[in-house]
Amino acid sequence: MAQVRDEALQAQWAARRTKSAALAERARQIFPSGVTHDSRYLEPFPIYVTHAKGARKWDVDGNEYVDYWMGHGALLLGHNHPSVLQASSEQLAKGTHFGACHELEVAWGELVQQIVPSAERVKFTSSGTEATMLAMRLARAFTGKDKIVKIQGHFHGWHDYAAVAMEPPYDEPISRGIPKAVQNTVLSVPFKDVNALRAILDAHHPEVAGLILLAGGAGTEYLQDVRELTRERGIVLIFDEVVTGFRYAPGGCQEYYGVTPDLTTLAKILAGGLPGGAVAGRADILALFESRDDPQWQRFGRIRHPGTFNANPVSAAAGIACLNVVRSGEPQKQAIRTAERLQRAFQEILDQRGVHGIMSADASILALRLTDGKVSDRELTRRLRIALQVGGVDFDGASFKVSAVHDEADVQQTIAAFTQAIELLGKDGAL
Repeated sequence: MAQVRDEALQAQWAARRTKSAALAERARQIFPSGVTHDSRYLEPFPIYVTHAKGARKWDVDGNEYVDYWMGHGALLLGHNHPSVLQASSEQLAKGTHFGACHELEVAWGELVQQIVPSAERVKFTSSGTEATMLAMRLARAFTGKDKIVKIQGHFHGWHDYAAVAMEPPYDEPISRGIPKAVQNTVLSVPFKDVNALRAILDAHHPEVAGLILLAGGAGTEYLQDVRELTRERGIVLIFDEVVTGFRYAPGGCQEYYGVTPDLTTLAKILAGGLPGGAVAGRADILALFESRDDPQWQRFGRIRHPGTFNANPVSAAAGIACLNVVRSGEPQKQAIRTAERLQRAFQEILDQRGVHGIMSADASILALRLTDGKVSDRELTRRLRIALQVGGVDFDGASFKVSAVHDEADVQQTIAAFTQAIELLGKDGAL
Protein backbone atom coordinates (compact mmCIF):
# COMPACT_ATOMS: atom_id res chain seq x y z
CA MET A 1 0.00 0.00 0.00
CA ALA A 2 1.43 3.33 -1.01
CA GLN A 3 2.45 5.72 1.73
CA VAL A 4 1.14 9.30 1.53
CA ARG A 5 3.25 12.13 2.92
CA ASP A 6 1.94 13.95 6.00
CA GLU A 7 4.55 16.63 6.66
CA ALA A 8 1.99 19.39 7.30
CA LEU A 9 0.06 17.52 9.98
CA GLN A 10 3.19 16.22 11.67
CA ALA A 11 4.88 19.63 11.60
CA GLN A 12 1.83 21.29 13.16
CA TRP A 13 1.80 18.64 15.89
CA ALA A 14 5.56 18.59 16.57
CA ALA A 15 5.89 22.38 16.82
CA ARG A 16 3.99 22.33 20.11
CA ARG A 17 5.79 19.30 21.56
CA THR A 18 9.47 20.15 21.60
CA LYS A 19 10.00 19.10 25.21
CA SER A 20 8.43 15.71 24.53
CA ALA A 21 10.76 15.37 21.54
CA ALA A 22 13.77 16.03 23.77
CA LEU A 23 12.63 13.51 26.37
CA ALA A 24 12.05 10.93 23.65
CA GLU A 25 15.62 11.38 22.46
CA ARG A 26 16.90 10.72 25.98
CA ALA A 27 14.57 7.72 26.33
CA ARG A 28 15.90 6.13 23.15
CA GLN A 29 19.32 5.94 24.79
CA ILE A 30 17.81 3.87 27.63
CA PHE A 31 14.80 1.86 26.45
CA PRO A 32 14.39 -0.15 23.22
CA SER A 33 12.48 2.19 20.88
CA GLY A 34 12.35 4.64 23.80
CA VAL A 35 9.22 3.24 25.48
CA THR A 36 8.30 1.07 28.47
CA HIS A 37 5.03 -0.27 27.01
CA ASP A 38 4.54 -1.26 23.37
CA SER A 39 1.31 0.70 22.91
CA ARG A 40 2.97 3.97 23.97
CA TYR A 41 5.26 3.83 20.94
CA LEU A 42 4.51 6.60 18.44
CA GLU A 43 6.47 7.98 15.51
CA PRO A 44 8.18 10.39 15.48
CA PHE A 45 7.91 10.42 19.29
CA PRO A 46 5.30 9.96 22.04
CA ILE A 47 4.02 12.69 24.32
CA TYR A 48 5.30 12.86 27.90
CA VAL A 49 2.69 13.60 30.56
CA THR A 50 3.34 15.51 33.77
CA HIS A 51 0.03 15.28 35.62
CA ALA A 52 -3.63 14.38 35.27
CA LYS A 53 -6.95 14.99 36.96
CA GLY A 54 -10.44 13.74 36.26
CA ALA A 55 -10.75 13.08 32.54
CA ARG A 56 -7.78 15.24 31.52
CA LYS A 57 -4.00 15.19 31.44
CA TRP A 58 -1.20 17.63 30.58
CA ASP A 59 2.10 17.04 28.82
CA VAL A 60 5.52 18.59 29.46
CA ASP A 61 4.87 21.23 26.80
CA GLY A 62 1.69 22.39 28.54
CA ASN A 63 -0.73 20.80 26.08
CA GLU A 64 -4.00 19.65 27.63
CA TYR A 65 -5.83 16.50 26.53
CA VAL A 66 -9.14 14.81 27.11
CA ASP A 67 -7.80 11.39 28.03
CA TYR A 68 -9.21 8.12 26.73
CA TRP A 69 -6.29 5.92 27.74
CA MET A 70 -7.61 6.13 31.30
CA GLY A 71 -4.70 4.18 32.70
CA HIS A 72 -5.04 1.46 30.01
CA GLY A 73 -8.59 0.98 31.27
CA ALA A 74 -7.84 1.04 34.98
CA LEU A 75 -9.37 4.45 35.72
CA LEU A 76 -13.13 4.03 35.45
CA LEU A 77 -13.34 6.79 38.09
CA GLY A 78 -10.88 9.06 36.28
CA HIS A 79 -7.49 10.34 37.36
CA ASN A 80 -7.01 11.05 41.06
CA HIS A 81 -10.52 10.28 42.21
CA PRO A 82 -10.82 11.92 45.66
CA SER A 83 -11.63 8.71 47.55
CA VAL A 84 -8.85 6.72 45.91
CA LEU A 85 -6.34 9.56 46.29
CA GLN A 86 -7.12 10.01 49.97
CA ALA A 87 -6.97 6.30 50.78
CA SER A 88 -3.68 5.68 48.97
CA SER A 89 -2.10 8.88 50.35
CA GLU A 90 -3.01 7.94 53.91
CA GLN A 91 -1.59 4.47 53.43
CA LEU A 92 1.65 5.82 51.94
CA ALA A 93 2.25 7.62 55.22
CA LYS A 94 1.76 4.36 57.15
CA GLY A 95 3.92 2.16 54.93
CA THR A 96 4.13 0.72 51.44
CA HIS A 97 5.22 -2.82 52.27
CA PHE A 98 5.07 -4.62 55.59
CA GLY A 99 6.40 -8.01 54.56
CA ALA A 100 3.42 -9.32 56.51
CA CYS A 101 -0.31 -9.91 56.32
CA HIS A 102 -2.45 -6.83 56.94
CA GLU A 103 -6.10 -5.93 57.47
CA LEU A 104 -6.46 -4.12 54.16
CA GLU A 105 -5.84 -7.28 52.12
CA VAL A 106 -8.64 -9.01 53.99
CA ALA A 107 -11.07 -6.15 53.40
CA TRP A 108 -10.07 -5.97 49.72
CA GLY A 109 -10.59 -9.69 49.21
CA GLU A 110 -13.95 -9.54 50.98
CA LEU A 111 -15.10 -6.82 48.58
CA VAL A 112 -14.14 -8.94 45.58
CA GLN A 113 -16.10 -11.86 47.05
CA GLN A 114 -19.13 -9.67 47.59
CA ILE A 115 -19.10 -8.09 44.13
CA VAL A 116 -17.87 -10.76 41.67
CA PRO A 117 -20.30 -13.70 41.23
CA SER A 118 -17.60 -16.38 40.71
CA ALA A 119 -15.39 -15.29 43.61
CA GLU A 120 -15.74 -18.00 46.25
CA ARG A 121 -12.02 -17.54 46.94
CA VAL A 122 -9.48 -14.90 45.84
CA LYS A 123 -5.71 -14.87 45.24
CA PHE A 124 -4.05 -11.51 44.58
CA THR A 125 -1.28 -10.93 42.04
CA SER A 126 0.53 -7.80 40.89
CA SER A 127 -0.78 -7.60 37.31
CA GLY A 128 -3.27 -8.94 34.82
CA THR A 129 -0.60 -10.92 32.98
CA GLU A 130 0.29 -12.71 36.21
CA ALA A 131 -3.39 -13.39 36.85
CA THR A 132 -4.03 -15.08 33.49
CA MET A 133 -0.82 -17.09 33.73
CA LEU A 134 -1.81 -18.25 37.21
CA ALA A 135 -5.37 -19.10 36.15
CA MET A 136 -4.06 -21.32 33.35
CA ARG A 137 -1.76 -23.07 35.80
CA LEU A 138 -4.68 -23.60 38.17
CA ALA A 139 -6.73 -25.18 35.40
CA ARG A 140 -3.92 -27.53 34.47
CA ALA A 141 -3.22 -28.49 38.06
CA PHE A 142 -6.88 -29.02 38.92
CA THR A 143 -7.65 -31.23 35.91
CA GLY A 144 -4.29 -32.93 35.52
CA LYS A 145 -4.35 -32.00 31.82
CA ASP A 146 -2.00 -29.82 29.82
CA LYS A 147 -3.82 -27.96 27.05
CA ILE A 148 -5.55 -24.59 27.11
CA VAL A 149 -8.07 -23.44 24.51
CA LYS A 150 -8.17 -19.72 23.74
CA ILE A 151 -10.02 -17.50 21.30
CA GLN A 152 -8.11 -16.23 18.28
CA GLY A 153 -7.14 -12.58 18.69
CA HIS A 154 -7.96 -12.37 22.40
CA PHE A 155 -5.27 -10.68 24.48
CA HIS A 156 -4.38 -12.20 27.86
CA GLY A 157 -1.10 -10.49 28.65
CA TRP A 158 2.43 -11.09 27.47
CA HIS A 159 3.43 -14.44 29.01
CA ASP A 160 4.33 -17.40 26.77
CA TYR A 161 0.89 -19.04 26.68
CA ALA A 162 -0.90 -15.76 25.97
CA ALA A 163 1.38 -15.00 23.01
CA VAL A 164 -0.14 -17.83 20.97
CA ALA A 165 -2.98 -17.16 18.49
CA MET A 166 -2.93 -13.41 18.99
CA GLU A 167 -2.72 -12.19 15.37
CA PRO A 168 -2.96 -13.82 11.93
CA PRO A 169 -1.45 -16.20 11.08
CA TYR A 170 -2.76 -17.71 14.31
CA ASP A 171 -0.45 -20.69 14.20
CA GLU A 172 2.51 -18.36 14.83
CA PRO A 173 3.02 -16.62 18.21
CA ILE A 174 2.91 -12.84 18.36
CA SER A 175 6.41 -12.81 19.84
CA ARG A 176 9.71 -14.52 19.28
CA GLY A 177 11.10 -16.65 22.07
CA ILE A 178 8.04 -18.85 22.65
CA PRO A 179 9.07 -22.51 22.95
CA LYS A 180 7.43 -24.93 20.56
CA ALA A 181 6.56 -27.08 23.55
CA VAL A 182 4.46 -24.21 24.94
CA GLN A 183 2.83 -23.50 21.58
CA ASN A 184 1.76 -27.13 21.36
CA THR A 185 -0.23 -26.82 24.59
CA VAL A 186 -2.45 -23.98 23.30
CA LEU A 187 -5.34 -24.57 20.91
CA SER A 188 -7.36 -21.75 19.35
CA VAL A 189 -10.75 -21.18 17.76
CA PRO A 190 -12.52 -18.18 16.20
CA PHE A 191 -14.58 -15.94 18.47
CA LYS A 192 -18.31 -16.68 18.77
CA ASP A 193 -18.07 -19.80 16.62
CA VAL A 194 -19.75 -22.43 18.77
CA ASN A 195 -19.44 -25.16 16.14
CA ALA A 196 -15.67 -24.65 15.86
CA LEU A 197 -15.36 -24.71 19.64
CA ARG A 198 -17.43 -27.88 19.93
CA ALA A 199 -15.34 -29.55 17.24
CA ILE A 200 -12.01 -28.75 18.87
CA LEU A 201 -13.25 -29.80 22.30
CA ASP A 202 -14.63 -33.06 20.91
CA ALA A 203 -11.28 -33.75 19.25
CA HIS A 204 -9.08 -32.78 22.19
CA HIS A 205 -11.14 -32.63 25.40
CA PRO A 206 -9.29 -35.53 27.10
CA GLU A 207 -6.22 -33.26 26.98
CA VAL A 208 -7.90 -29.87 27.62
CA ALA A 209 -7.57 -28.34 31.08
CA GLY A 210 -9.21 -24.98 30.52
CA LEU A 211 -10.73 -22.48 28.12
CA ILE A 212 -9.92 -18.79 28.52
CA LEU A 213 -11.68 -15.93 26.76
CA LEU A 214 -12.53 -12.26 26.92
CA ALA A 215 -16.22 -12.16 27.74
CA GLY A 216 -16.68 -8.56 26.58
CA GLY A 217 -18.98 -8.37 23.56
CA ALA A 218 -19.59 -12.11 23.62
CA GLY A 219 -23.30 -11.98 24.41
CA THR A 220 -25.35 -14.14 26.75
CA GLU A 221 -26.25 -16.88 24.27
CA TYR A 222 -22.66 -17.55 23.23
CA LEU A 223 -21.37 -17.55 26.80
CA GLN A 224 -24.13 -19.91 27.88
CA ASP A 225 -23.10 -22.28 25.09
CA VAL A 226 -19.45 -22.04 26.17
CA ARG A 227 -20.44 -22.65 29.77
CA GLU A 228 -22.42 -25.75 28.83
CA LEU A 229 -19.70 -27.17 26.55
CA THR A 230 -16.99 -26.78 29.18
CA ARG A 231 -19.09 -28.06 32.06
CA GLU A 232 -20.10 -31.19 30.15
CA ARG A 233 -16.44 -32.02 29.49
CA GLY A 234 -14.99 -31.11 32.89
CA ILE A 235 -13.03 -28.18 31.42
CA VAL A 236 -12.26 -25.16 33.60
CA LEU A 237 -13.86 -22.03 32.15
CA ILE A 238 -11.83 -18.85 32.68
CA PHE A 239 -13.22 -15.38 32.03
CA ASP A 240 -10.43 -12.87 31.53
CA GLU A 241 -12.03 -9.80 33.12
CA VAL A 242 -8.83 -7.82 33.53
CA VAL A 243 -10.41 -5.05 31.44
CA THR A 244 -14.12 -5.78 31.84
CA GLY A 245 -14.14 -6.55 35.55
CA PHE A 246 -16.15 -3.86 37.41
CA ARG A 247 -16.65 -2.00 34.08
CA TYR A 248 -19.65 -3.62 32.40
CA ALA A 249 -21.35 -3.91 35.76
CA PRO A 250 -20.02 -4.09 39.34
CA GLY A 251 -19.61 -7.85 38.90
CA GLY A 252 -18.19 -7.52 35.39
CA CYS A 253 -19.31 -9.41 32.29
CA GLN A 254 -20.41 -12.41 34.33
CA GLU A 255 -22.99 -10.24 36.08
CA TYR A 256 -23.86 -8.33 32.90
CA TYR A 257 -24.48 -11.49 30.86
CA GLY A 258 -25.59 -13.73 33.72
CA VAL A 259 -23.02 -16.49 33.08
CA THR A 260 -20.63 -17.56 35.84
CA PRO A 261 -17.20 -19.02 34.99
CA ASP A 262 -15.09 -21.29 37.16
CA LEU A 263 -12.25 -18.77 37.38
CA THR A 264 -12.00 -15.04 36.76
CA THR A 265 -8.90 -12.95 36.22
CA LEU A 266 -8.98 -9.33 37.40
CA ALA A 267 -6.72 -6.27 37.41
CA LYS A 268 -6.94 -2.58 36.33
CA ILE A 269 -10.10 -1.24 38.06
CA LEU A 270 -9.56 -3.80 40.83
CA ALA A 271 -6.72 -1.72 42.29
CA GLY A 272 -8.09 1.72 41.54
CA GLY A 273 -5.33 2.54 39.08
CA LEU A 274 -2.43 1.11 41.08
CA PRO A 275 -0.67 -2.18 40.31
CA GLY A 276 -2.78 -5.15 41.31
CA GLY A 277 -4.46 -8.25 39.92
CA ALA A 278 -6.28 -11.34 41.14
CA VAL A 279 -7.58 -14.77 40.31
CA ALA A 280 -11.02 -15.39 41.78
CA GLY A 281 -13.20 -18.46 41.50
CA ARG A 282 -14.35 -21.79 42.82
CA ALA A 283 -13.14 -22.68 46.30
CA ASP A 284 -12.26 -26.27 45.30
CA ILE A 285 -9.95 -25.02 42.53
CA LEU A 286 -8.26 -22.29 44.58
CA ALA A 287 -7.78 -24.86 47.36
CA LEU A 288 -4.70 -25.87 45.37
CA PHE A 289 -2.94 -22.86 46.93
CA GLU A 290 -3.54 -24.05 50.49
CA SER A 291 -0.71 -25.13 52.76
CA ARG A 292 -1.07 -28.31 54.81
CA ASP A 293 0.91 -30.14 57.44
CA ASP A 294 1.68 -32.79 54.88
CA PRO A 295 5.14 -32.95 53.25
CA GLN A 296 3.81 -34.89 50.26
CA TRP A 297 1.14 -32.25 49.59
CA GLN A 298 3.52 -29.36 50.16
CA ARG A 299 6.05 -30.71 47.70
CA PHE A 300 3.90 -32.36 45.06
CA GLY A 301 0.27 -31.41 45.58
CA ARG A 302 -0.08 -27.66 45.88
CA ILE A 303 0.59 -24.64 43.68
CA ARG A 304 3.20 -22.32 45.09
CA HIS A 305 2.51 -18.63 44.62
CA PRO A 306 4.85 -16.02 46.07
CA GLY A 307 4.94 -12.43 44.78
CA THR A 308 6.61 -9.56 46.59
CA PHE A 309 3.92 -6.99 45.86
CA ASN A 310 0.82 -9.18 46.00
CA ALA A 311 -1.90 -7.21 47.83
CA ASN A 312 0.58 -4.56 48.93
CA PRO A 313 -1.01 -2.09 51.38
CA VAL A 314 -1.12 0.90 49.02
CA SER A 315 -2.78 -1.01 46.17
CA ALA A 316 -5.16 -2.59 48.66
CA ALA A 317 -6.14 0.80 50.07
CA ALA A 318 -6.73 2.22 46.59
CA GLY A 319 -8.62 -0.90 45.54
CA ILE A 320 -10.93 -0.79 48.54
CA ALA A 321 -11.72 2.87 47.93
CA CYS A 322 -12.38 2.28 44.25
CA LEU A 323 -14.55 -0.81 44.70
CA ASN A 324 -16.63 0.89 47.36
CA VAL A 325 -17.54 3.51 44.74
CA VAL A 326 -18.06 1.25 41.71
CA ARG A 327 -20.09 -1.40 43.56
CA SER A 328 -23.14 0.89 43.33
CA GLY A 329 -23.23 0.47 39.54
CA GLU A 330 -23.73 4.19 38.92
CA PRO A 331 -20.21 4.90 37.58
CA GLN A 332 -20.64 2.11 35.03
CA LYS A 333 -24.01 3.44 33.88
CA GLN A 334 -22.63 6.96 33.49
CA ALA A 335 -19.61 5.77 31.50
CA ILE A 336 -21.79 3.64 29.24
CA ARG A 337 -24.16 6.55 28.56
CA THR A 338 -21.24 8.78 27.58
CA ALA A 339 -19.70 6.06 25.40
CA GLU A 340 -22.96 5.48 23.56
CA ARG A 341 -23.31 9.20 22.92
CA LEU A 342 -19.78 9.43 21.53
CA GLN A 343 -20.32 6.34 19.41
CA ARG A 344 -23.37 7.87 17.75
CA ALA A 345 -21.58 11.18 17.15
CA PHE A 346 -18.44 9.53 15.73
CA GLN A 347 -20.44 7.31 13.39
CA GLU A 348 -22.45 10.30 12.16
CA ILE A 349 -19.23 12.20 11.42
CA LEU A 350 -17.87 9.28 9.41
CA ASP A 351 -21.11 8.80 7.50
CA GLN A 352 -21.57 12.49 6.71
CA ARG A 353 -18.08 12.71 5.25
CA GLY A 354 -18.37 9.50 3.29
CA VAL A 355 -15.64 7.79 5.27
CA HIS A 356 -16.03 4.03 5.38
CA GLY A 357 -15.60 3.10 9.00
CA ILE A 358 -17.34 1.61 12.00
CA MET A 359 -17.28 3.00 15.54
CA SER A 360 -18.57 0.32 17.90
CA ALA A 361 -19.44 0.65 21.58
CA ASP A 362 -18.73 -2.26 23.92
CA ALA A 363 -20.13 -1.07 27.23
CA SER A 364 -17.90 1.97 27.95
CA ILE A 365 -15.15 1.09 25.48
CA LEU A 366 -15.25 2.43 21.91
CA ALA A 367 -13.40 0.82 19.03
CA LEU A 368 -12.86 2.45 15.63
CA ARG A 369 -12.25 0.56 12.40
CA LEU A 370 -11.57 2.62 9.29
CA THR A 371 -11.96 0.48 6.20
CA ASP A 372 -10.96 2.72 3.31
CA GLY A 373 -7.58 4.06 4.35
CA LYS A 374 -5.09 4.89 1.59
CA VAL A 375 -2.17 4.01 3.85
CA SER A 376 -1.45 0.94 5.97
CA ASP A 377 -3.58 0.34 9.07
CA ARG A 378 -0.57 1.01 11.27
CA GLU A 379 0.17 4.31 9.52
CA LEU A 380 -3.48 5.34 9.57
CA THR A 381 -3.65 4.71 13.32
CA ARG A 382 -0.48 6.74 13.84
CA ARG A 383 -1.84 9.71 11.92
CA LEU A 384 -5.19 9.52 13.67
CA ARG A 385 -3.50 9.64 17.07
CA ILE A 386 -1.48 12.68 16.02
CA ALA A 387 -4.50 14.40 14.47
CA LEU A 388 -6.56 13.85 17.62
CA GLN A 389 -3.73 15.13 19.83
CA VAL A 390 -3.70 18.31 17.73
CA GLY A 391 -7.32 18.70 18.80
CA GLY A 392 -6.53 17.99 22.45
CA VAL A 393 -7.70 14.35 22.64
CA ASP A 394 -5.54 11.31 23.36
CA PHE A 395 -6.35 7.63 22.86
CA ASP A 396 -4.24 4.51 22.59
CA GLY A 397 -4.83 3.80 18.91
CA ALA A 398 -7.01 0.78 19.60
CA SER A 399 -9.88 2.07 21.70
CA PHE A 400 -11.39 4.97 23.60
CA LYS A 401 -11.88 3.96 27.23
CA VAL A 402 -14.60 6.16 28.62
CA SER A 403 -14.71 6.97 32.33
CA ALA A 404 -17.52 7.97 34.66
CA VAL A 405 -16.08 11.51 34.86
CA HIS A 406 -16.00 12.49 31.18
CA ASP A 407 -18.40 15.43 31.20
CA GLU A 408 -20.21 17.59 28.65
CA ALA A 409 -17.18 19.78 27.96
CA ASP A 410 -15.07 16.66 27.35
CA VAL A 411 -17.67 15.21 25.00
CA GLN A 412 -17.96 18.42 22.98
CA GLN A 413 -14.19 18.78 22.67
CA THR A 414 -13.87 15.14 21.67
CA ILE A 415 -16.49 15.44 18.94
CA ALA A 416 -14.82 18.60 17.60
CA ALA A 417 -11.39 16.98 17.69
CA PHE A 418 -12.64 13.85 15.92
CA THR A 419 -14.31 15.95 13.22
CA GLN A 420 -11.08 17.91 12.70
CA ALA A 421 -8.97 14.73 12.72
CA ILE A 422 -11.03 13.08 9.99
CA GLU A 423 -10.80 16.24 7.89
CA LEU A 424 -7.02 16.47 8.42
CA LEU A 425 -6.57 12.83 7.42
CA GLY A 426 -8.61 13.50 4.29
CA LYS A 427 -6.45 16.47 3.34
CA ASP A 428 -3.35 14.40 4.02
CA GLY A 429 -4.52 11.74 1.64
CA ALA A 430 -4.71 9.10 4.34
CA LEU A 431 -8.48 8.64 3.86
